Amino acid sequence: MKRLLLVLAVAAVAVPVASAGGFATVGLSSLPTGTPAGGTWSVDLTVKAHGQTPLHGITPVVRIRNGDATREFIAVATDTTGVYRADVVFPRAGTWSYEIWDGYTQTHTYKPVEIGAPGGGSFPTLPVGGVALALLLAAALVLFLRRGRTAPHPAGTAA
Repeated sequence: MKRLLLVLAVAAVAVPVASAGGFATVGLSSLPTGTPAGGTWSVDLTVKAHGQTPLHGITPVVRIRNGDATREFIAVATDTTGVYRADVVFPRAGTWSYEIWDGYTQTHTYKPVEIGAPGGGSFPTLPVGGVALALLLAAALVLFLRRGRTAPHPAGTAA
């Protein structure tokens, strides 16, 4: 009887632990921010079992959604173990959610991203700042050069 109780106690502990399974982490080489509609977001997915061991022989999938529109992109293995590449195309502008099935245990969900119209978007701020800085420096140079000059003196007067 004691032996039966011992076997049942071990089974009661071992079965939940064995069925708990593992987990995987997914690292992204980039985010889709700035990808225009119709453009390609090429992303490398680094998939690791328990956040430690690179996984090989799996098939991760990137899934994007906008309203009723859903697209799936299968990631293919690269030459680096545990790294898979997906070329994702957002077919139209709008707010898209995206998630990744790691090919091992679970789906990883990320914050939605705004995809702009092709060739659209706001006027880039970096070039504007660069132009403003260049104009400011040019104005400072002109003022500096003008300040160094002396006013011309009439002929026959000492300078």
